[in-house]
Amino acid sequence: MSRLSESVTRVMHILDGADLGADYTVAQLLGETTARRSLDLSDLSPKEQAALVEGRANHLIPSAGVLAEKIEAAQAAGRPFVVKYGIDPTSPDVHLGHAVPIIIASRFQRMGHHVVFIIGDVTAKIGDPSGRSSERPPLTDEDIARNLSGYQQQVTPFIDFERADLRFNGEWLNKITLPELVGVLARVPVSMSLQREDFRTRLAEGHGLSVAEFVYSVVMAWDSVAIDADVELGGVDQLLNLQMCRKVMEISDQNPEVVITTPLIEGTDGTGTKMSKSKGNYVGLSASPDEVYGRLMSIPDHLTEPYLQLLTEWTDDEIRVITKRLEEGTAHPMAIKRILAGEVVAALHGLDAAAAARAEFTARFSKRSFGDTQNLPVVSLKDHAEETLGALISRTLDFAPSISAVRRVAQQNGLRLIRESDGDQQTTQLTEASVQQSLGAVVSEVGTLDGSELYLKVGRKVARINL
Repeated sequence: MSRLSESVTRVMHILDGADLGADYTVAQLLGETTARRSLDLSDLSPKEQAALVEGRANHLIPSAGVLAEKIEAAQAAGRPFVVKYGIDPTSPDVHLGHAVPIIIASRFQRMGHHVVFIIGDVTAKIGDPSGRSSERPPLTDEDIARNLSGYQQQVTPFIDFERADLRFNGEWLNKITLPELVGVLARVPVSMSLQREDFRTRLAEGHGLSVAEFVYSVVMAWDSVAIDADVELGGVDQLLNLQMCRKVMEISDQNPEVVITTPLIEGTDGTGTKMSKSKGNYVGLSASPDEVYGRLMSIPDHLTEPYLQLLTEWTDDEIRVITKRLEEGTAHPMAIKRILAGEVVAALHGLDAAAAARAEFTARFSKRSFGDTQNLPVVSLKDHAEETLGALISRTLDFAPSISAVRRVAQQNGLRLIRESDGDQQTTQLTEASVQQSLGAVVSEVGTLDGSELYLKVGRKVARINL
């Protein structure tokens, strides 16, 4: 039995009938699953390693079988199996959405393979066009240096950089000659780039598309050639870029890398949009333990399962046990979210920080019932459904001097809807965009409200919404 299987057996024993809301149970689970983040996975066979990776992938190209064969061949030859993960430092902040493929890289590292982080100091100046409706402003060397300054520290909870390489693609891209570039471009069919829906849309709408953007994926593919990558990781939005890497490796007479894409994690607001700093629906890796815990406790119930899959070391079998208990009513959704929040805080800040964040959250929210508060202002959803949230707060409730002031409260994460049911609370963080929405639209995003009480919290002021 592998070390991972032994750990799963112990967790299954804990889950069997335990009160998942109890501090003791949560401490047991976190102790076991947090230890997995450093668990040696080298005792798994190549086939088992490929299956473990495939379980969290959107695409595995050409197949899990080929991945297992490449791992086995590298082991037989006594050479490192090279895992590539590339980033263009276009922002100084890393959030949980970025962590999804990095967690897969961590598993490869613990399987005994060699992880190479490629920092795109040259490709960042072109700008990855994936999914963009307009050209990205070019970055300067100063921009790139500033954005990189805290990157390694932010992802260190997942990657042991003493056993991984951190390389800049300027190391080889700055040496490429024009004849070399033209030689490769001459063998890349234009149809590969025109497969991109974002390119076709921009051209059809008359927006700009530079030649540099058009060849971005070819330039990026040189990274794979330079390190002779066996496998490359990236978000599903990088699929066409990664397929170009395979093509350019073929042109360079190399064995094409295996491509693994991971899902784009949905933002904490649960609206279906991906996690993004610009939308305010993200959890930063550099955030404090209390902030990480609180933001994850505010997510809608339907995000708990995919977050457990993508952000933790829980296996599908363990998640199925929890899902079944939720369906049977023997576990409360809030209890599962407390486990999830603890998992992520423990990964970023340690077990002690996770326990402290849980205790702080319980003291601030879970034990306080707004229903026990006397003389709260009350607004009727029926009477104010069409009124914008900003107008309701600033005029009807007189909680803020203006709609602009309401926006500032939202920017500072002080605008929330709180649902109380059977002594438990679920908090929905409202963004600046919510200020312009109608009360009815905002409330509809909370989900099912049967048997619940709903409260609007604006900074320290609270009003009850009569459903």
